[in-house]
Amino acid sequence: MLKATLLKATQAGAKVLKEYFNGTFEISSKSTANDLVTEADKKAEAAILAAIREDYPDHYILSEETGEIYSDSTIKWIIDPIDGTVNFAHNIPLCCVSIGVEQDGEMILGAVYNPIINEFFFAQKGFGATLNDQKISVSKKTDMSKACLVTGFPYNWEEMPNDPMQVFERFVKQGLPVRRLGSAAIDLCWVAAGRFDGFWEHNLNSWDSAAGALIVQEAGGKVTDFEGKPYRSSQRKVLATNGHIHAELLNVINNG
Repeated sequence: MLKATLLKATQAGAKVLKEYFNGTFEISSKSTANDLVTEADKKAEAAILAAIREDYPDHYILSEETGEIYSDSTIKWIIDPIDGTVNFAHNIPLCCVSIGVEQDGEMILGAVYNPIINEFFFAQKGFGATLNDQKISVSKKTDMSKACLVTGFPYNWEEMPNDPMQVFERFVKQGLPVRRLGSAAIDLCWVAAGRFDGFWEHNLNSWDSAAGALIVQEAGGKVTDFEGKPYRSSQRKVLATNGHIHAELLNVINNG
């Protein structure tokens, strides 16, 4: 039943995303000028919440635009109605609905759907990961020097030791190709599908990573924080890899 509701909610949000994509809609800013929220984000979130509430009115909700709807339920829905909002607002087709389901602090279900290019990623704890119902797995590269990586940068930039630009520079100076797609959920799913060999980002929210992290793990990859501790949805620093190059990436990230 949880899986069916997850799929229904993801489709409901994606329907709104697709209807508004490349159209006209209201756009406003949140924390910074480029931290955007659109009319479509809010309507997609409303459609997702309605789909979940129809089946599970008492579940805990954590969603990007609404925030937390507290409950004593052991089930938490972690929702990003449109991940990659800046892309969406500029008609760039790298945006998606991302929904993770957590039980007692452990991710058990995840769905990431980009309806513009029709890619639906899904994972259930212990059952593997799929793209459009076809099983996927992470890459088999064991040499970091041959890896293709992806990252993202925060909108709120804080001066800090080992900041995102310093880490980015270390990888680039080693001659590694590093991409920046603008959607952490898609970044994670493309690691899971073997398109990228690793992804890192310094300042993620739970809704950015929850579903994608499970999809990477179920595709055979590894997800930790920058200290190498196992992934939890509350972590803001996330590293996801095929597992083979994880230790090497951790070393570079931590000023190696």
